[in-house]
Amino acid sequence: MHKIPNVVPSALDIPTAAKLNDPTAQPHRPRILILYGSLRPQSFSRKLALEAQRLLEQLGAETRLFDPHELPILDSVPATHPKVQELRQASLWSEGHVWVSPERHGTLTAVFKNQIDWLPLEEGSVRPTQGRTLAVMQVCGGSQSFNVVNALRVLGRWMRMVTIPNQSSVAKAWQEFDDDGRMRPSAYYDRVVDVMEELVKFTLLVRGRSDYLVDRYSERKGAVEAAALAAAAGVVETVLNQEESA
Repeated sequence: MHKIPNVVPSALDIPTAAKLNDPTAQPHRPRILILYGSLRPQSFSRKLALEAQRLLEQLGAETRLFDPHELPILDSVPATHPKVQELRQASLWSEGHVWVSPERHGTLTAVFKNQIDWLPLEEGSVRPTQGRTLAVMQVCGGSQSFNVVNALRVLGRWMRMVTIPNQSSVAKAWQEFDDDGRMRPSAYYDRVVDVMEELVKFTLLVRGRSDYLVDRYSERKGAVEAAALAAAAGVVETVLNQEESA
């Protein structure tokens, strides 16, 4: 430790392969929450979300698709609102997310962002999204763009999620779905399959290990310092009590 004198030794973790072993493998199917970003009756982001749901269930995952209708604008109602609680409980239930948004004015929609804004970084001692896996996708009305998936990656990092490398951007979405709302065979469809397959793999890899993977030196250091302060305060209180009794 002489080469890094500013590090608190008791707060520093040395990663090993053994620490990543899951002694109690999770028996249930991977749990994936799917969010989409449009309220339109013929929403292509919803159609893509439904296609993702079908693929995930075929790949062995358990899914929940959140309907953003009737979710109030952030802070317009208390967090006890039933729709807000439905969203938060679904996030706590999940081990991974799929985010699908249209591109509007060069970025994700307000409908989608409102859902993420209702998910706090911290709720008590629980971080509802930290350590969960994430796959990002977008639909485009015109030529292919990556503005939304790039913005979603930034958002996922801010929510402390493990965003998988692959992603999907479906150009001219209006011609990629049939009259029944099913996605037509294409290179775009194949990429969606790739993304969902990768998400399930990463979720299986991360779950049961996420607490260790996101454990931070800075937080452990803070806990060490807080414990030292508490111990010092206890010593002072003991001394004062002894003086008062004398």
